[in-house]
Amino acid sequence: SSGINAEWPLRPGDEVLKSVVAQYDASELITQRPNVSMAVADNLTKRAETFGIYLDDISITHLTFGSDFARAVENKQVAQQEAERSRFYVEKAEFEKTAAITSAEGDAIAAKMLSDAFKKVGDSLIELRKMEAAEEIAHNLSNSRNVTYLPSDNKGLLLNLPQQ
Repeated sequence: SSGINAEWPLRPGDEVLKSVVAQYDASELITQRPNVSMAVADNLTKRAETFGIYLDDISITHLTFGSDFARAVENKQVAQQEAERSRFYVEKAEFEKTAAITSAEGDAIAAKMLSDAFKKVGDSLIELRKMEAAEEIAHNLSNSRNVTYLPSDNKGLLLNLPQQ
């Protein structure tokens, strides 16, 4: 016999490593690397001693993640970004809803004020608004090149046609 117990698996480190790594999440494996190394070393030393092997030093020198893990991390980041975007849209919709309600309330108050004013002054306010609108229309027409004014008494026309 070579002195090695036949029950010793070919790669006992894999089994120990998997059991220790399963106790941490991915970010902890990176941020708590010394603790992970110590746990692996302790467990591997105990496991090896059961087979009469004594380990002096163990060091984890290279820690990588598989492509599935990298995809999962990327998918998680994408999901977080989508959640942030959705949260932004919800906040925007809430803001627009509040703005629409405030605007409608303001319109209702303005309509009430106009109604009260009409009750107090009667039709004179309506007549004033009509005159203001007529003045604005006349101003706009006077600035148009396609409008010609004709006097209503027909005395200023260049055509002296007989009137019937």
